[in-house]
This record gives sequence, C-alpha cells and structure tokens, in this order.
Amino acid sequence: MILQPIDRNEALRYLGCKDGTDNEQMLAMLDSCEKQLLKAASPKYLYAVYPISFTDDGVRISDSNIILKGNSAAAHLKNCDRIVLMCATLGQGVDVLLRHLQVSDMASAVIVDSLAGAAIEQVCNRAETEIFEKVHSNSRTWRYSPGYGDLPLDIQFDLLTLLQAQKRIGLTVMNSNMMVPTKSVTAFIGLSEGEVDRSTRGCESCNMKDRCKFRKSGGHCGN
Repeated sequence: MILQPIDRNEALRYLGCKDGTDNEQMLAMLDSCEKQLLKAASPKYLYAVYPISFTDDGVRISDSNIILKGNSAAAHLKNCDRIVLMCATLGQGVDVLLRHLQVSDMASAVIVDSLAGAAIEQVCNRAETEIFEKVHSNSRTWRYSPGYGDLPLDIQFDLLTLLQAQKRIGLTVMNSNMMVPTKSVTAFIGLSEGEVDRSTRGCESCNMKDRCKFRKSGGHCGN
C-alpha cells in the first residue's frame, strides 16, 4: 500500500489546533515532517473473516478459543454472524524516525507523531475500502478496537496471533499491551445479512471518555 498525502487537519487536531493554522513556520514544519514520515513509512494490513457465536461470556470467534469479553463487544456485534478481523501498521521505520527525532528535534517529533496518528487512520480507512471490495454483506458495523468500552486491551495479543501478524507483517504486542510497531491498529467489523445498529459509535462507548483530551477540548478522536 502507498501512503497518500496525510490529512493535515486531522494531524493538527491531534496537536490541539482544532481550527487549523495559517502560521507559515508551522506549515513549513508540517511539510518537512510529512516528507520524513512518508519516506519512513511502509504501511501494511491484514484481514480475515471469521464466523462468530454469542455466549454468556461474550462473543466467540469460531475456529479459535478467543472470546471477545464484555457487554460492549456483544452490543456492537448484535445481529452479526461474522466479523472481519483486521490489523494495520505504518511499519518499524516510523518508530525509528520518532526515536531519532525525540533525541535530536523534539518539536518535529511531536509533529511527526501527530501526522502518524492521522496516517494510520487513513491506512485503516483505505484497508476497509479494499476489504469490502472483496467481502460482501448486507450491512456492517464500524471498526471496533480493543480498549473501547469494556473490551480488554490485552485481547490484542490473541487477535494478532490468530492473524499471524508478526510473521506476515512484523506486527506484535508487548506484555504492556503496546503494539510494535507503535503506529498500528487492531480492529474488527461485524457483518450481518440483516440490519445492524450503527448509532452507538462515539464517546459514550469508549472507556477513555472521562479522561480524553479531545473531549475536554470539545472534540473527539474520530472513532
């Protein structure tokens, strides 16, 4: 996958500039940082489709021992009979670039980090478009990631293992639940031959809602 020009407005929002900027110095830094990020990034993604079933403990991914525990995943996947499990990453080169800048140029490191946050979201959006050119269903949910609602973050390890993500695209997760490379996402999308409820997306389904910096500033993270 070739990374497209990065959404500047989204990156600026991550930086706390929700109304954008016309500061020439900032725009010049964004140009420089974007060039560095595009050169360092090697975006990749994986996906697979699995049947699911509902249990007292949560949602079981068939052909595995994985259960998506809690009420939030079950509510998100209500009326679904399959999921698309996916993961995406900007690659290790972005981590190397960030470590270098954190030592040599902290201001640029902060900007690159925000650009990378916007970039991985674009990679996920592009991946979703490509996936659903091949996978068909009458309706589907939005992307849902470990850490939202009451779905434990540590389920990422099992999901990435199921996808063989380390072997196939070099994506793994540490004991601290931090993914490596860090600019990566694990998510799933519910599929249904009937109708699904897409109205629950947003802050109220997220376990970060009470301490989210975006909510405090009157915005949202995009999820």
